[in-house]
Amino acid sequence: MGNLFAVFLVLLIGWFWLDSLRAREIATEICKAACARSGLQFLDQAVALRRMGLAWRAEGLRLRRVYRFDFSEEGVGRRTGHLILRGLVLEELSFGLPSDPIDTA
Repeated sequence: MGNLFAVFLVLLIGWFWLDSLRAREIATEICKAACARSGLQFLDQAVALRRMGLAWRAEGLRLRRVYRFDFSEEGVGRRTGHLILRGLVLEELSFGLPSDPIDTA
């Protein structure tokens, strides 16, 4: 019985590792496409996992991952945005920029 538990544990860890790699790849591609659509530069070509937890929704129990990424508006400064994946589905994407430009005239 102990060997069966050990095999199950190794399989569970393997699944979690592969699922995490896949989620990170999806998050990176979403950020890259969103930055391109918004005319922003996606810096470092990477996302960083900030938080992970469980979320219970109508679809059932899913892993909820919060990623941080860096981008630049004009190629000079560095700003931080975040992306939330529930399972492998985009829940939220935020650049942290104001939605309406401020008119200074």
